[in-house]
Amino acid sequence: MSTQTLPRMTFEQYLAVEREAEYKSEFIHGGVYAMAGASPNHGWIQSNVLFRLQAQLQDGSCGARGSDTRIYIPQFDVGTYPDVVVTCGPDRYLDSRKDNIVDATLIVEVLSPSTQNFDRSEKFEYYRSLPSFAEYLLVSQNRMRAEHHARQPDGSWLFREYVDPETRIELKSIGCHLVLKDLYARVEFEAAGVK
Repeated sequence: MSTQTLPRMTFEQYLAVEREAEYKSEFIHGGVYAMAGASPNHGWIQSNVLFRLQAQLQDGSCGARGSDTRIYIPQFDVGTYPDVVVTCGPDRYLDSRKDNIVDATLIVEVLSPSTQNFDRSEKFEYYRSLPSFAEYLLVSQNRMRAEHHARQPDGSWLFREYVDPETRIELKSIGCHLVLKDLYARVEFEAAGVK
């Protein structure tokens, strides 16, 4: 999320503008925030996650999509574009236009320096209000590291951090896994020796 660029508006007003806009913006409590362009590392990580999930989900009831998928979170009046979204079963939409999903099972965000605090805090709070939301994966673009949050049967969330390149991240809600090093194919870290 970057600087607010438009006056406060309703979600319906935002949609009227967003559906015609050349660039994407997120909607947070009446504010509209232009999304910054992604770095090369961000793009590679997002593509790697999406490719590996799509390959595992291709014959099942769940499907993975990229950052052109907008999620509207009614409880908080928020519209965002996660980096990767997995939905299971029939998609639930805000309206007949079918350009705003209102539920997700797994969401993946690639952390950027300007948005990582928001992704870890408020955005995670917003996502947790989605009925079927069960797992949240945050992937660093500056070093080999992932943060995994999984909803437990009692409604609490279990946090795990992964830094070993060979680690297999189990995404139980969708019956998939990701190997940490595979998420970083073609990624070039800036500082030598940084994982």
